Amino acid sequence: MKQSLFTLFVCAFLSVFSSLTHADPLKVYILAGQSNMQGHAKTTTLPHIGMDPKTAPLLEMMQDSDGDPHECEQVWISYLSTDGVKTGKLTVGFGADDSKIGPEFTFGLTLEKELDEPVLIIKTAWGGKSVHTDFRSPSAGPYEFSEAELERFTSQGKDIAAIKKEKEEATGHYYRLMIDHVKSVLGDIKEVYPKYRENDGFQLAGFVWFQGWNDMVASNVYPNRDKSGGYDDYSTNLGHFIRDVRKDLSAPEMPFVIGVMGVNGPVKDYGPDQQRYAGTHQNFRDAMAAPAQLPEFEKNVTAVLTENFWDPQLQQLTSRQEKVKQAVRKEGLKGADAQKKTEELMSAEFSEDEIQILDVAVSNAAYHYLGSGKIMAGIGQGF
Repeated sequence: MKQSLFTLFVCAFLSVFSSLTHADPLKVYILAGQSNMQGHAKTTTLPHIGMDPKTAPLLEMMQDSDGDPHECEQVWISYLSTDGVKTGKLTVGFGADDSKIGPEFTFGLTLEKELDEPVLIIKTAWGGKSVHTDFRSPSAGPYEFSEAELERFTSQGKDIAAIKKEKEEATGHYYRLMIDHVKSVLGDIKEVYPKYRENDGFQLAGFVWFQGWNDMVASNVYPNRDKSGGYDDYSTNLGHFIRDVRKDLSAPEMPFVIGVMGVNGPVKDYGPDQQRYAGTHQNFRDAMAAPAQLPEFEKNVTAVLTENFWDPQLQQLTSRQEKVKQAVRKEGLKGADAQKKTEELMSAEFSEDEIQILDVAVSNAAYHYLGSGKIMAGIGQGF
């Protein structure tokens, strides 16, 4: 009897000891793309999130009790971009520069809240990069110039051989940088997350892709972009990208999120000034989302429509503000006179609340989601 009790005690002790010394694998999430994955929402726009009752709870998650930006205790990040590598506990400043955020902030905050365990984010993003060339993955093969492109080069007197060589060198360059950085971080996780225990291992728990502008506007690459199927090559290349990422990282079932471009919101809501872009924009969004519908991807690839996080009120206000600026420019005013006239027109055309929103909520152009912290925060949580 005594021996039996002793055996039970030892087993219980070993069970508790094991639970204290061994945890689940560290969950690793990869974020990649171009300028909107970098993130151009200045932190000065974050108060706008609290002005809307629907998003105010999100701001509470992004700040501590003193109103300062929250610093995650269980989420670490390694971010490779134009200025090199930046690492640390996740907080604001991991956007396009130290004053900005991208989707990584609320993405990580949401994981911290939902999982309540250590998380590592590896982010790679560079502005102005395409899938047709820069992020083109190995199985997509070399970029092939169309006959129309070659004819145009010839008519312009350009050196076609030199152009082809330059394209060959550029093709896949940022795909390789992305993969190399991910492997480098995974090879020495303690460099980023000091408390990592190698015995626990890691799990590639997800990949988020947020890119598209440079492909959407590439009329030379997609000459029929205004027609149905005009962006089919993008869908094909993105399918290759997903397969190659999984292969190169030895993660054949890694969940994959496609962040579908949504600047200006749902196409069905486009105003008269935007109608000329409506067909092209919808064609591209459909092409971005298409890989998620492939049978091979239906269980672990999904498309998130970022148009659902667009702020129509903010767009309407900036459109009205631009008309004021145009009126001032039309009068030929400059300097102090232009500023005085602008203030007069703004006071006449906008309420105090509207002016307050404009003063705090916008920090960039529409193609960067207005540099709006409110929009970007929603996108990150959506991912």
